Parts: sequence; C-alpha cells; structure tokens
Amino acid sequence: MNKFTLPLLTLLAVASCRSAGPQGGFTAASPKATSAKQAPRIPVQYPTAPQGERVDDYHGTPVPDPYRWLEDPDAPETKKWIAAENQVTAEYFSKIAFRGQIKERLTSMWNYERYGVPQREGDYLYFTKNDGLQNQAVLYVQPVQGGEPKVLLDPNKLSDDGTTALAGTYFSPDHRYLAYATSGGGSDWRKIRVIDLKTRKTLSDEINWVKVSGAAWAKDGFYYSRYDAPKGDDNRLAGLNQFQKVYYHKLGSKQSQDKLVYEDRRMPLGFRYLTTTDDGRFAVLHLTNGKSDGNRLLVRDLTDPKRATKFTSFVTSYSYKNNVVGTTNGKLLVRTNYKAPHYRLVLVDPKRPQAANWKNVLPEAEQKLEGVSQAGGRLIATYLQDASSAVKVFDEQGKPLHKVELPALGTATGFEGHRTDKVVYYAFTSFAHPTTIYQYDLTTNISTVYQAPTAKVDPADYVTTQVFYASKDGTKIPMFIVHKKGVKLNGQVPTYLYGYGGFNVSLTPSFSMARMLWLENGGILAVVNLRGGGEYGEEWHQAGMTPNKQNVFDDFIAAAEYLTIQGYTNPAHLAIAGGSNGGLLVGATMTQRPDVARVAFPAVGVMDMLRYQKFTIGWNWIPEYGTSDNYNQFQNLYKFSPLHNLKAGTNYPATLITTADHDDRVVPAHSFKFAAALQAADAGSTPQLIRVDTNAGHGAGKSTQLQIDEWTDIWTFAYQNMGVNPYRN
Repeated sequence: MNKFTLPLLTLLAVASCRSAGPQGGFTAASPKATSAKQAPRIPVQYPTAPQGERVDDYHGTPVPDPYRWLEDPDAPETKKWIAAENQVTAEYFSKIAFRGQIKERLTSMWNYERYGVPQREGDYLYFTKNDGLQNQAVLYVQPVQGGEPKVLLDPNKLSDDGTTALAGTYFSPDHRYLAYATSGGGSDWRKIRVIDLKTRKTLSDEINWVKVSGAAWAKDGFYYSRYDAPKGDDNRLAGLNQFQKVYYHKLGSKQSQDKLVYEDRRMPLGFRYLTTTDDGRFAVLHLTNGKSDGNRLLVRDLTDPKRATKFTSFVTSYSYKNNVVGTTNGKLLVRTNYKAPHYRLVLVDPKRPQAANWKNVLPEAEQKLEGVSQAGGRLIATYLQDASSAVKVFDEQGKPLHKVELPALGTATGFEGHRTDKVVYYAFTSFAHPTTIYQYDLTTNISTVYQAPTAKVDPADYVTTQVFYASKDGTKIPMFIVHKKGVKLNGQVPTYLYGYGGFNVSLTPSFSMARMLWLENGGILAVVNLRGGGEYGEEWHQAGMTPNKQNVFDDFIAAAEYLTIQGYTNPAHLAIAGGSNGGLLVGATMTQRPDVARVAFPAVGVMDMLRYQKFTIGWNWIPEYGTSDNYNQFQNLYKFSPLHNLKAGTNYPATLITTADHDDRVVPAHSFKFAAALQAADAGSTPQLIRVDTNAGHGAGKSTQLQIDEWTDIWTFAYQNMGVNPYRN
C-alpha cells in the first residue's frame, strides 16, 4: 500500500543527533550552578509595536485585537517589526559568553552517521542516510544481496541553503518508478517529481500545489490531492485552504491534463486523500469534514470494470477514525476505533460493508493498538504500554505468533513490507538510545542490528524513570524522568519539562542529540503524557479536547509542581517547553501560572484561539479545540487563549518564542501577536524574546544548520536565565 502521514497539527520533531568528544558540565551540587536570581541581567529594548484600535464582537463580547496588523506577513510594517525583533534577539545572545561553547559542543555531538528505515522494492533496498552535518538526509539505493550503496537523490543539491527537504517517497507496484515529494523552506506545500528507477533519471513529470497527500500508484500513473493555485492577492503561506480535489496523473503527461477523480463543491473544508492497496486492487478514499474528529472511507475495486470508476461508501460516519491496513482474500483490513476506544482491526467485505458484517481480526485490547502493518503473510501490531511500544505478530486471521523483543523501554517504528517479503526493518529509539535500525525475520522472530549509529552515547550512563502523579482532579498522569547517573537530586537541578497533549498524538520515548547536551551537563529531562494525547486511546484523547482542554494545562502544571515537591528541581531552575499544540500548552500555562517556571519555550504555537481557523488548514483543528463561531465554545476558548489572557503588570517567565516565516500550518502571526502583547504586558526583569527563522516552517525538513542554531539559542537562554554556566572552569 502507498502510505503517507497525514500532516495534521503534530508535535514539533527534534532531529536525532549524536554525542562525541569529552563529556563535561555541572552537577546540581557544583559551584557552577548558582541561584537564578544571581544571573546577570542583559538589558533589552523591545521594538515599537503600534497598537491598533481593532475590536471584534464575539456573541456580544467585545474583544480587542490591537496587533491584527501582524497577521499580514508581507506587509512592510510586519517585515520591519520582524527584522527589529530578530536584531534584538541576536544582540541578546551575542552578549552571552558561553553561547559559542554550546554551539561548538552541539555541532560536534550532531556530527554522526544516522539512517532511516530501509524499504525493499524488488531487488533493491532504499534508505536515507545523513553523514553527520548534512542539512538534509540523502536517499540511497543498494542491492538486497549487498554491494556499495549509491546516491539516488540528494536533496542538498535542490537548494543553495539546504532548506529543500525530501517529504515523501512512493514506489510503483512494479518497482520501476519512484514518485517523491519535496518541500521548500519548511512549507507544507509539496512538489511531486518522478524518477525512473531503471535509468535513475528524473522524468519531466511535475505536480504542484499538493498538500496533505501522497502519491498512490495505479497502472501507469498515480492519484494525488491538491488545491487550486492561489490567485491574485491570496497568500500561499497564510491563505485559507479550501476545496481539496483528488486527481489522477498519467506518467509522461502534463499536470494540466490530469483527470479529476473527486471533488465536493458543497463542502469547502475537509481533506480528501486517496491510497491504493499493496495488491493494486483497491483505491481507498479518506474524507474528513473539518467538524468531526474522524473520517469516512470510500472504495473502488480497480479490477472490476463495473466498480473501477465509482466510489462505494463503506464507512459512512465522520465520528470515528479509520484507516485501511491491507487486504486479505479480496477484503479490507481496517483499523478503527468504532466501538473500540483502544482501536481494533476488522475485516470488511466491500460488497457487504455495513458495520454489522465487520469481523474482528485483532479485537480491542487493554493496550491501545497504535498501528498495524501487513507483510509476508503476517500482521505486525504495535501496542502502547504506558506510552512505550509493545510489538506483537499475528497471522492474517489474527492468530498470535510472536512477541518482538525490544532492547529497552522505548519506541519501535517501521515493520512495513510487501506480501512477498520474508524480513522487514524497524527503528528502535529511546531517550538515551540513539535510533538503531533492526532487521526482523518474520518466520524466526529474530531481530538483528542492521545499522547502528556511531553516536558516542552509552545508555548505561543514564537513568530513565516513569512516574505517575495526580493531576488537579486526581487523574494519574505518566511522566518520564531522565538524567545522568550520579546527578544529586537536591531540588535545584536545571530541568526541561516537555509536553504536547492533543490531537491523539502519543508522546513516546525518543532520542534527541540536542537534548543529550542538556543531559550530559547534569540536567533533567521530563516528558509528560498529558490528556489529549493518544497514549491510552480515544477516552484519554477526549479528556483533553474541547470542552475539556483545561485538563491538559492542569496536567502540565501538576507535572511542574510534582518535580518541585519530589525534590528534583524548583521553579527557579525549571523550563517548560512544547511546540505547535504544545506551544499553546506553554502559552496557556505561563499565562495561568506565571510562577510555575523560570523559563518558557513556546514553539510555533497556536496562540490566538479565536482566529486560528481562519488560516491555511486551521479549520481542521475545530474538532480538537472548538471554534469562536460557536457561543459556548467561544466562552471556553476565551478562558485559555494565551494571547487573550496576558495581563499587564505581571512578571512572566523568561520567554523565548520560536517560529518561522514559512510556517503555513500554524502561521507565524500567532507568535508575532503573542510576542508583541507579552512584551507590552510584562512587568518583570526577565527577557521576552521572539526568534523568527527564515526559510523554515513548522519543523519538518528543517535543515541541520538551522536546527543547531536554534537549539544553541534554546539552551543558552535556559542556562542564562537559570543562572547557570555549563562551561565555567
């Protein structure tokens, strides 16, 4: 099956990187760690941000929006303000002596080989590899029987600054062609090109204005989803995305000749994306409506002349989440949460698609069924056990065969393959385990290391503990706590608390070399599994959606308080962090409890909860948040919207807001308006800065150099405002 990831609002990915060179830093008992009150203050003069007189009426409630002008990214006054803010931020960091040491160390740590999960197509394996400091990973091809890997596609050659990224690969069923998607400058817009794998030449085919789509092969072409090209003054990075359509592209033709396959002129919002099954028999159309949290499924039998040109609906409700995993005996294997909050796998006959006829293959279990892949006549099911992976193998009828033994508490991903494959590949990662690629034999149940990273990190040097603490309403919330062995937990250890809490996203253990710098210097990493995520199924998710979003912020605040009460740290040495929906989390937390942490890192956050649905694909988040267009939901949003809950005269944490000019998922206007309002409201002595990357987006595909620069500033800002110099002799 052609697979792709639906790019909804997702947590900001942190690239894996490696540790090298001498270990150094502080422990909490070291004289290097001083009181945050003793940190030398760096004076900051913020740029002028004029306040307009705009006031909106929401169901009879007047709401001022003085920084509405910052919503236009192309306006001269917006560009001038961004340049001035970036200059202030750059000058601030230029005055911190140890910033250069952090960047040097981080660059050294990052410089190691790392691999992606291989994919077998015919007699060849395809995989990505980054030599260390390459801005983008390179796609390689290698014979299955061995031999020297050869470069198939190097994204670093697609732009001068390394900001064009490979965003998806889609192989034709006959293994002859590769459709690949690229994104420029971090944008969610995709361009699709095609490589002839026999000649390894790029063909003339070029598909533009693609978003929330892969390339689903069928016969001599592929299906894809796109929007109409922006017209006139429409802003391609901020304009509302409406009326997505599905097309079929025949190889060798121009995009203007592509055949329209599906559109719905009555429904401007919603995604329409299509996949094809691995056996080439079915085309499956997934539909969302921007109002409910699930999706419908429609199907075409491409082998049946009577059914090949029309879709038959076999999941008619938008209320549940459904995806087709594969096929068996002419029937569809569907993972669904219909009558199964923890998900189940069912067998659906397209000719008798009613739910009453569905047959359980993998019934709902106590653990959440996070994902299923089909390969080699097997079903490989990944479950979540308290936010860590547990992988089980079944035959295609659901009979248990094996449990895959993983090296430690962590996350396993991959296991994709074809019906003819005897082995599959997967990646394993954890907080102190650099991502390692394994080959898994489906018959013998034996995993062997296929590619080990060269990162000089010994997992035995670190301790990972999972704790369960009580939130405000008594709900038990899990949290991972990671630190170096020997760190003295005396209530003053610099601690980085990270959360997300939304969109059914499961925050599982993962490796980040950027975070290893913090850990090797004696800091604590705390990652919390808040309600709103997917760790415990749909009920856990719904407990953090509208109208229950406040639960997520309560969970995060309780995590910060737990770390203090249990003697790990104190507010003066605590940083709170999150990206995207997690940026909203940080913004809401710091406005509700400005005393809970010394430092705040809201990244690419949704800060204006009253207008988010008016930009790009923001409408897709309405099921998660609610909308200001609805009276009751407006009342709820207004209570926690970070932009609207800043209060003049308040001492806020030292805050570094991060965003990017090409973020067309959570448009940077959210961060711009929040930064201007925060700088005007804050009455304390801590800095309130914004850092705006150029030629970067929401996070995916960000170049190595931009990542190193950003993490250098993050750790520098944290240490400076906690009164800690990690490299003081």
